[in-house]
Amino acid sequence: MDTHSTGSHGGAEERHRDEHAPYTATATFDARGVLTEWGEGARRLLGYRPAEVLGHPAGELLAEELPAPTRHALTTRTRWRTELELRHRDGHPLRLPLLAHPGTTDDGDARWLVVCPVGWRPPDPAEADALPGWAFQQAPYPVALYDTDLRLTRANAAMEQAVALTEEEMRGLRVGEIVDHPEATKTEQFMREALERGETRYLENFIRVPGEERQHAWSVFLTPLRDRDGTPRGVSLTTLDMTEQYWARHRLAVLDEASGRIGRTLDPVRTAEELTEMTVPGLADFVSVDVLDRVLAGEEPAPDPLRFPVTLRRVAHRSILPGVPEAVVAVGDFDSYARNSAPARALASGETVTGPRPGTSVAAAACWDPARAERVRTFGFHAWMAVPLRARGTTLGVAGFARHTSPEPFTSDDVLLAEQLAARTAISLDNARRYTRERNAALALQRSLLPHRLPGRPAVEVASRYLPAASHLGLGGAWFDVIGLSSARVALVVGDVVGHGVHAAATMGRLRTAVRTLADVDLAPDELLTHLDDLVVHLGEGTDEEAERDRAADGVGAGGEVGATCLYAVYDPVSRQCTVSRAGPLPPALVRPDGTVEFPDLPAGPALGTGGLPYESGQLELPEGSLLALYTSGLVESSANHDRDVGDGLEELCRVLSRAAAPGAAPRLDATCDDVLASLLPERPSDDVALLLARTRALDEHHVATWDLAAEPSVVSDARKLATERLQAWGLQEATFATELVVSELVTNAIRHAAAPIRLRLIRDRSLICEVSDGSSTSPHLRRARSDEEGGRGLLLVAQVTQRWGTRYSLTGKTIWTEQDLPTG
Repeated sequence: MDTHSTGSHGGAEERHRDEHAPYTATATFDARGVLTEWGEGARRLLGYRPAEVLGHPAGELLAEELPAPTRHALTTRTRWRTELELRHRDGHPLRLPLLAHPGTTDDGDARWLVVCPVGWRPPDPAEADALPGWAFQQAPYPVALYDTDLRLTRANAAMEQAVALTEEEMRGLRVGEIVDHPEATKTEQFMREALERGETRYLENFIRVPGEERQHAWSVFLTPLRDRDGTPRGVSLTTLDMTEQYWARHRLAVLDEASGRIGRTLDPVRTAEELTEMTVPGLADFVSVDVLDRVLAGEEPAPDPLRFPVTLRRVAHRSILPGVPEAVVAVGDFDSYARNSAPARALASGETVTGPRPGTSVAAAACWDPARAERVRTFGFHAWMAVPLRARGTTLGVAGFARHTSPEPFTSDDVLLAEQLAARTAISLDNARRYTRERNAALALQRSLLPHRLPGRPAVEVASRYLPAASHLGLGGAWFDVIGLSSARVALVVGDVVGHGVHAAATMGRLRTAVRTLADVDLAPDELLTHLDDLVVHLGEGTDEEAERDRAADGVGAGGEVGATCLYAVYDPVSRQCTVSRAGPLPPALVRPDGTVEFPDLPAGPALGTGGLPYESGQLELPEGSLLALYTSGLVESSANHDRDVGDGLEELCRVLSRAAAPGAAPRLDATCDDVLASLLPERPSDDVALLLARTRALDEHHVATWDLAAEPSVVSDARKLATERLQAWGLQEATFATELVVSELVTNAIRHAAAPIRLRLIRDRSLICEVSDGSSTSPHLRRARSDEEGGRGLLLVAQVTQRWGTRYSLTGKTIWTEQDLPTG
């Protein structure tokens, strides 16, 4: 508003100096009723100059009291309209119609705007009667009038243009007879409802009318027409072209849906498929996604300029036609694009390429590839666009969109939508590429830490499988191992680190190394797990914030916590005893030679990393030919629908193992491993899985000789003689000298430095094993004797004539053992 006589309202009035021309008088006052603005029209009407009224109460201009409704409106700050008698500057009263609007100033203060029309006169009746007709005929949107039989009586110019018929040609026809479209029936139904109910009906449709080249979104208003008595006389049909708003809403809806659908996994192929699902048939009739092969391998795209023809791998395509007959290449195959092709130009420029170019047919545009040109002619392609897939400044591939059934060309809105969807897809593809690179590195690390090939062991026949989790879940920390121990025994290990990622894989490597180190000193299973528990506790201590964040991202745990499970079993083929200790995992499955399957009741210990809680061992006596199945929890917990009960998984494992052990079956362990994985796991397991199968063997009395010896010096010669006789029976005469030396030294040391009972045992396996056990826990020491000493060279000599030797301890004493390689040939 103007604060002077020539303000914003007065400016318009300045242009109307004709005293007979109509004008509007305006003024404003604040919440206190003080005049703050006085327009030129107000000056002309009441004669006061601005300086005479501004800052004065507006009530000074009144020649009568304000009506009660006006006072109420002022109090409630609602718009009011009334006639008031005002006082002219020369003193005579003027009765004027006033309209007041509540509002606020730029500073936020309340104000009132009062307006009064001056000098306006209604138009000539004839002209006034003609105005509605002009408005109807010249309206920029289609309007048609129908009688009570729903037959057209009038149509304006916009309607004539929309349907490509004149008013004369449409008169007397119904909507369905003017526009042959299924929506016409619905429109007539709504017209009839408008007549019957006397209410305006509204509907939306998306059709192409004869006068338009492409489909439009129409908002249709169907309004009943009544005479002065209220009798229905017809229906008006008014349509508004809402195509631009429709596509804006559609684009936002598609993008909103795409944010939740595209890139849900870190699988590049699935991401490309999601793009095609989002755009067929809504945007195109045929969509293809081609990606540089280096991207799928997780590698950085080459920084050098593209070389033409450029080769891409087809990762996904989709069509409105069954079987995608338009495709030239199959998913997974390579295709080459010439320099002048649309995909190559989009890759090179980084911008969308549309076609065909003006004056160029689509077939001519595809002339660089005869196979594509043939598809163009066969299916009638008439529009296409190639959109580059770029993320973080890197070109990853190209998405192609084409139409052959939909008659409309691609619009600028279509291009914008395709580019926005392609940008989302490219980001997801790049995330998948980066993840694939990291996962491949982590998987290579993990596989390098796992046994490449399980060593052959006389005590057991073994087979194993390791299956990583689905790619989008990350690498886990499952592992297995088979460790040869002294006296032909073997240790079987299966473990799992909590969480996923590189940290879990690295922790797994440290634990596997620790288990091998502890197994090398021949610790009992429960002692080994106790030491391993201490190690896991220490792994979680003293870590910096960055390592903690890495573990949290990998799912290992917050606050520096590391968790793991482990099952450690030691099998002795001589006694056929298996000692098992477990930290957290499920019990092993035992398949006896008769085919029965059970889960032995073994002591269960806490998961590693708990700290301070004891572990116990359980004993199993295994007949020769028994089968042990050791596994991580992912084997029985993973399922296609992620809701399988562990008990169901264990039952299925029993069925598979029982089937493999059925009489006459006797499959190879490798085949049994494959059968177990195929039966229990979905295509994309939710956790990584380690499986270790071990079929036991036994060493009978023909391979083992045991003697109890008295703790007397004279028994040494008897021990040598017993050993020599057994070697001759076994046909191992060539090992006699070294064995006599070993037996002599070890038995002598036991008699001199240890305690009864003393036992000598020989085991013939892939090597010759000699053991001397006693009732003492004193550790033997290998030392070099001085030249003037008569003794002290015993263990040094033993070490020189054997390949391996060591000591293990039991609850009743210790055993010193040696191994000699058997003669070949």
